[in-house]
Amino acid sequence: GDVLLMDLSYYQAITKAAKRASSETTLPTVRAAFDRSRSIDDFTSVMGKDLEITKEDDRVVVSFSYQREVPLGGPVFLTFKLKGNSK
Repeated sequence: GDVLLMDLSYYQAITKAAKRASSETTLPTVRAAFDRSRSIDDFTSVMGKDLEITKEDDRVVVSFSYQREVPLGGPVFLTFKLKGNSK
């Protein structure tokens, strides 16, 4: 239970950073804004250089995907594969 809640808050921080970054207008400023949020919210799974940045109806859309492995004990891991965007 705690692992799932921790990863959900991690995902929410990344989604929030993507939404903030989508208010920028150029690729470099979108990536820089995302990285500023990343350093404040202290997540490491996604960096500005990992983002997919597109435009839809003149709006910037920031998409991301990442994978996290959580050790459960011995050789067993729980793997989270997550993706999201700023829409």
